[in-house]
Amino acid sequence: MRAREVGMYRTLLSVDALQKDYSPQAWVIFDCRFDLADVTKGHQLYKEGHIPAAQFMDLEQDLSSPVTPTTGRHPLPDLEQLKDKLGRAGVTANTQVIAYDDCGGAMAARLWWLLRFIGHEAVAVLEGGYPAWVQQCGEVTTNVLLPVKATYQENSVSGNGGMPVISSEELQGQLASVQLVDARAAPRFQGEVEPIDSVAGHIPGALNRPFQDNLTVSGVFKSAEQLAEEWSVLINTDLPVVHMCGSGVTACHNILAMAHAGLDNSVLYVGSWSEWIEDKSRPIASV
Repeated sequence: MRAREVGMYRTLLSVDALQKDYSPQAWVIFDCRFDLADVTKGHQLYKEGHIPAAQFMDLEQDLSSPVTPTTGRHPLPDLEQLKDKLGRAGVTANTQVIAYDDCGGAMAARLWWLLRFIGHEAVAVLEGGYPAWVQQCGEVTTNVLLPVKATYQENSVSGNGGMPVISSEELQGQLASVQLVDARAAPRFQGEVEPIDSVAGHIPGALNRPFQDNLTVSGVFKSAEQLAEEWSVLINTDLPVVHMCGSGVTACHNILAMAHAGLDNSVLYVGSWSEWIEDKSRPIASV
C-alpha cells in the first residue's frame, strides 16, 4: 500500500482510498470481524488472513464490558481500558483509524462510534469491508503486527465527543416524544422470531430501519444523498434521533449512515432491546 498526505476520513472510505492513502506512520487498521453465533470465529478468520497491518479488535473482549443482570448483551467498554488498548495498538490522538469487518460494517461501526464517543474524529469504516478488499486488491497476510506502544490521549473534546447516549430510565420517561429507530431485521422487530433474546417484540412507538437498508445490493453504503433522502422520509432530521437494536451494536450502523449523510443528531441507546426487557415493567409491543 502506498502512502501520501491526505485529509481526515470521518465516516467511510473505499478500498481504492485505503490503498492510495495508507500511511504506516499515521494510520492504524482494525479487523472487527465477529459472529454472534460463534464468538471465536472472528479471531480465527483474522488469523487465517487479514488486510496487511491490520490488528484485531474483538466485539466482546475489547469493545464491550462484561454483562450484568441489568445491562444489555454488549455494555460499553471501560473507556480507560479502551484507550489503553488503542495506545498499545499504536493509536494516538492524531492517528487515522480504519475499521472493517465482513458484514457490511455492522461490527466495524461499533469501533467507529466508540472512537467518536471519546472524541477521536479521524476514524472511518472500510466500504465493503474484507470481502471488497480481497476482491479488489487480493493482498492479505497472516502476519500479526507488533506496533510500538503509544500513549492515547484524546483530542481536546469534552463530554461525549458529540455522540450522546440515553439510558433505559431516560428513554422510558421520553417514549411519548422521542424519535426511536430500531436497527434489527423486521421479523425480530415485529416479534415474529427472536433467535437471541428471551423476549420478542419492540419498544412501543419505535420505527424500524434495519441496518441492511443502508447498503446497496453489493454491500457498500448507499450514497450520502440517497441516505439523506431515505432518512428524511422516516424521521424529522431536525430533531434528535435515538437509535437502538438488540444490544447497541448494529444501531451504530444507522448512526454511521446518518453521519455519512450529514445528519449528526443521533443518540445511542446503548442497552437497547436486550436491556429493555430485563425490567418486566417496561412496555413491549409486537405487530
